[in-house]
Amino acid sequence: MSMGKLALLNFKNSFKNYLAVILSLAFTILIFLNFQNVVYSDIFEGLGGKNKEYIDIVIQIISFVLGCFMFFFLWYATNVFLTKRKKEIGIYIFMGLSNRKIGKLYMIETVLIGIAALILGIGAGILTTQLFQMILLAISDISVDISFQISLRPILITTAVYLVMYLIFALKGYVNVVRSSVIEMVSAARKNEYVRQNTFVLILKAVVGVAVLSYGYMLAIKEGGQEVMGNVLAAVVLVVVGIYLLFGGFLPVLFLYLSKKKLFLYQKERNLWVNNVIFRIKKNYRTYAMTCVLMICSVTALATGVAMKFRYEAIVSFRNTYTYQFTSGRQGLDEKIRPLIEQDNEIAYNSEISMLLLDASVMNARFLEPGYVVVSYGQLKKLAEDTGLEFTLKEPGNDEIIKLSRLHMLSLLTDRSHETVTIQGKSYRQTAEANIPYLGYFQEEMSIYLVNEEEYEKLLPLGTQMRTYNYKILDMYNFAASIDELDMFLESPDGADVGRVTIDPGSSDIEWVKILHTVCIFMFMVFVLASGSILFMKLYNDAFEEKERYQVLRKLGIAKKTLKKSAACELRTAYAMPFLVMLLSARFSVHALEKMMYADLTFIYLVSSCVVLAIFILCYWCSVSVYVKNAEVE
Repeated sequence: MSMGKLALLNFKNSFKNYLAVILSLAFTILIFLNFQNVVYSDIFEGLGGKNKEYIDIVIQIISFVLGCFMFFFLWYATNVFLTKRKKEIGIYIFMGLSNRKIGKLYMIETVLIGIAALILGIGAGILTTQLFQMILLAISDISVDISFQISLRPILITTAVYLVMYLIFALKGYVNVVRSSVIEMVSAARKNEYVRQNTFVLILKAVVGVAVLSYGYMLAIKEGGQEVMGNVLAAVVLVVVGIYLLFGGFLPVLFLYLSKKKLFLYQKERNLWVNNVIFRIKKNYRTYAMTCVLMICSVTALATGVAMKFRYEAIVSFRNTYTYQFTSGRQGLDEKIRPLIEQDNEIAYNSEISMLLLDASVMNARFLEPGYVVVSYGQLKKLAEDTGLEFTLKEPGNDEIIKLSRLHMLSLLTDRSHETVTIQGKSYRQTAEANIPYLGYFQEEMSIYLVNEEEYEKLLPLGTQMRTYNYKILDMYNFAASIDELDMFLESPDGADVGRVTIDPGSSDIEWVKILHTVCIFMFMVFVLASGSILFMKLYNDAFEEKERYQVLRKLGIAKKTLKKSAACELRTAYAMPFLVMLLSARFSVHALEKMMYADLTFIYLVSSCVVLAIFILCYWCSVSVYVKNAEVE
């Protein structure tokens, strides 16, 4: 029998064993292909050049992340496959086959698995292209025409990226097999990830791991100024290292301690599985750490997407506070502007306020702005009453100032308590920052500060005072109906020194955020399913090593029901450990995101954690069923 036929026979006989790997790889290929198809399609052309450009950038970044994830997932999957197959194909040595022929056999089997995943992923990706676009646009709430289109370019890119990565690891496995001895092949399945260490080293790793993780958590939620970005990056590195040390040191030490407590050990058959859990943690701690980090990424990705969606809606609402805004050095223009608007629209509310425009030469602030404006506390309070906007600001003192800011998509400045602003040599301490859209469009385009009445009067000689008239109509989508009358007024002598801003509610340069929100949901799904698949594959592989242990336990007279219950407890612990560590770590990452996005994401954190738990419970049930069968517990 040729190597090709033998490899094909092995592939057919073991197809069920490879199904989890094939489906996981196919799902990743499907998502990658559909994202590439979005990049090379024209479905977002109608959103405008900037939005299309940003959407392409977002999807390319996500494609890069997916590519990196695919790389490491292939690395792990092929390593697990190689470890399992080494012992089986190593037996062929006793049949007279050389290492090169055995390596060729492994290579063919690996390629068959890879091709099966590629065909399944590409085929499913092509069939779901329109469905993917419909889901993407439905979740994003973007109205564009959808047409079924799949070009050859995204298929070729996806195939090339996947095959290059897969062949690298297939060749790596081939070289590993060729260079392995008989003993290495036969005992490969029993090789541990863990290098034997004494108790002192474990305790040291546990202490360092807890310290590093705690410091990472602290940096994640620490408020600050420009150093926040550095803190966030450091927190990511420290949390990953801390989780690695936690599973490599703290958890083994914890279970070793519990195993010596009789009250814990001799209840609920724990003596049958606790020691094996300790061995499994030592053996698989890298897998548990990787799974935990993937879950943290998944929860954080979903929270980021939802936070961006909330922020988008808040910014759109901010921009549409007023439909028309007029500026002039004259007072009393409301009597002329109001009748023109009311010819075609009903006014929901209106307001007017005096603003003091200051030259940049008299200002000294942290950031350079295109314009600086000062308004008085009393006038702003009156404007809030006219428009119904919330007003809880306390009147600033003579050396205090309040900033009226725009809504940013993301802010790394989470602590502004030490901000100061200098106007013509006098320093003012910033006591608060409000992002309620009292001044609408002008609040987005200029840096606006609030002072008390006395300070406002003192600052009048330093700038130019302008009167702003603001109007919001009931049907903001009917704004164009009043444009002609308003244009005629501006062209007349009465409107010679009047400027106007009109807000089109249908025009937005941040529509790309909706796509980012949807992409984050897909990333959440990919990472969670990958986490469950990795744990399932690892436990599936471990089951074959447990046959002898369970045979011994059965010979000692322990009932199958008890052994099955013991196995279920062991697997439950294997899934619970990374989930519980994720639950704690993700809370800190989501809290850090809340600080930067000014949003309450507690509900999203709870929902995403529940989804992860549900998927893990499903994987756990499947693992128990397969584990007891492969370990011959039943």
